[in-house]
Formats: sequence, C-alpha cells, structure tokens
Amino acid sequence: MLTLYHSPHSRSTRIIGLLHAMGILDRVKVRIVSVARNDGTGGPDPLNPHPEGKVPVLVHDGVEIWESSAIMLYLTDLFPASEFGVPQGDCQRGRFLSWLSWYGGVMEPVIVFNHMGLEDPILHATFRGMPEIIARLHKALEQGPWLMGDRLTAADLLIASPFLWFKDATPDDPLIRDWVDRVANLPWQGAVMDYETWHMAPA
Repeated sequence: MLTLYHSPHSRSTRIIGLLHAMGILDRVKVRIVSVARNDGTGGPDPLNPHPEGKVPVLVHDGVEIWESSAIMLYLTDLFPASEFGVPQGDCQRGRFLSWLSWYGGVMEPVIVFNHMGLEDPILHATFRGMPEIIARLHKALEQGPWLMGDRLTAADLLIASPFLWFKDATPDDPLIRDWVDRVANLPWQGAVMDYETWHMAPA
C-alpha cells in the first residue's frame, strides 16, 4: 500500500501535482497532517512518520521515502507507464537524475539563502548563486520547451514549484518565465488547487 503524508499548500503539494499528472491519485492513500509553518501556525503531528515532522513522506508497504526528489523518482519508477520519469536503460536517465538531485542539493538552498540575504564566500563556492541557477535553467530551456527537451517530466514539476508558489521570485528571463507559465497552466493544475482547498491541514 502507498500512503502519502501531506499538508496542503506546502512542499508536498508538488507530490499531489505529480499524482494528478500521472493519473494515480486514486492509487495512493493521502493522509492530511499538520506541520509547523513560517507564520507560527500548525505544529508537529503525531500521525506523521517523518522524523522532523516535515512533508512530504511516502510510505510503501512500511518503508518510508522522504525528500521530494526521492519520492518523485520512486513514483515515476514504480509507475513507468505514466511517462513522467525516464526509465533505466534510457540514454537520458542520467540527466533526469541530475535534475532531481540538483534541485535539493543546489537550487533550493540557493533560493533560501538568496531570500534571507545571506552571502558568504563558502556558500558561493559550495552552491554558487542565483545567476548560476538562472544560467543553468536558461541553457536547458534553449534546447526545448522542457528541462528534458521535448519530454515533460517530474523534473519540471519539481524545479518549477518554488516559482509557482512565489511568482515574484521567478527570474526575469523570458525562457524561464514562459516555462513556469506552461507548468502553471498544465490541464490538471486546477484540480490540484481544488484538492488543496478541500483538504486544508488540520489546526
């Protein structure tokens, strides 16, 4: 059995989006849990198996999978017919894995540091900065409408997600803005927003 622990309007929303995109929402039990939020509301939920009280966490037959990129990879491998992943043996598999890893290991930390106004030579040497993030995305999108060229994958849903939450943070780059708009206007995105509205996290 697959169970997703989810708190609406949080990082786990992108997993709900992937489930809608893949057409497998009915094959995953979604348990709504509370999480501590930046505005001081919410808090740890004893029903949430994540050791830090975060979301998302996916449990498959008793085995926990955490981190959005790992969950997306796991689901796209588990349901390859959805074609939102890149299967083993495909020559583009390595590129797909790189995008998923780059998001959590580089892009999200840089966005957080940038938002907080943190600057330090060690941070830049380790993660680089927003100019490098923008350049990496721009170069990829020059080669096709999606990060994997002509193929829409979970990588697009993951990497575009912070710009869907914070529109004002979207880089002022036409290729990136057009890509974010395409992701925002995918046919099932309205269903995701409806789902979030009807499944607000408990107080």
